[in-house]
Amino acid sequence: MTRFREGFVDVNRVRLYHRVAGEGAPTKLICLHGGPGGSCDYLSPLLKLSERGGVEVLLYDQFGCGRSSDPPNDSCYTVEYGVEEVEGIRRSLYGDEKVFLLGHSYGGLLAIAYALKYQRNLRGLIVSSGLSSVPLTVKEMRRLINELPEQTRRVIEKYEATGEFTHPEYLRAVDDFYRKHLLRLPEMPPDVAKTMEYLQKRRVYTIMNGPNEFTITGTIHDWDQTSRLGEIKVPTLITVGKYDEVTPTVAEVIHRGIPNSTLKVFENSSHMAMWEETEKYLATIIDFITHVG
Repeated sequence: MTRFREGFVDVNRVRLYHRVAGEGAPTKLICLHGGPGGSCDYLSPLLKLSERGGVEVLLYDQFGCGRSSDPPNDSCYTVEYGVEEVEGIRRSLYGDEKVFLLGHSYGGLLAIAYALKYQRNLRGLIVSSGLSSVPLTVKEMRRLINELPEQTRRVIEKYEATGEFTHPEYLRAVDDFYRKHLLRLPEMPPDVAKTMEYLQKRRVYTIMNGPNEFTITGTIHDWDQTSRLGEIKVPTLITVGKYDEVTPTVAEVIHRGIPNSTLKVFENSSHMAMWEETEKYLATIIDFITHVG
């Protein structure tokens, strides 16, 4: 297990839990977890990057997530508030230093939003199974649902029509989708399970996202910055799993939109390539950071 230091930092009236590995290394990498409303636990494989090529890796729980405190009020549950939090933690820990920013899933959306406002503070951007459009992503997830066995589809349709998102039969059908498109491993790693536990305990996911991955009714439901991707000029790496719930089609849209970008598809992964193809994933990230320099 990679050694790391953990602690708290106050940013925008929120006490943020964070972990740092490779402290003092010349290259800084800030990693943004998904959800919205997860925790940084499941990103633990990224700490290994500190052992390869002089990288200091920072993971943190976003506002209202994991071990971090809630924001001042419910009006803060927005992407915009998240962007200012990323900038706040960068400034608090690294001052004027430029950093690499990696965002996974919703964290990829947040990383794109950050780059659109603060790319002057970035050396490079990594969008990992991320998205520039929530409506497109939901459309793609619905396509994946239509490819599920008929019985599973009918169960999902039945309970979505009645709004019974917590019915055991519905939850089993959702799990079938997740096993194909969220994490294709026989057992859920403990760090992933920890994140899922926080996701259910805290309010952020329900407020910002909705009842599940493909029924997005929260504050981010209409978020779409695809038309602005061309404004991002920093070197960008986009990664996606072949079986990803945030599909390769979504990744292609981002790749086409950002001029100075590279796309990497992991052939044996769904949404969590850092667990499904750990070595290939880490090598891809390090190669990008080394190349950008």
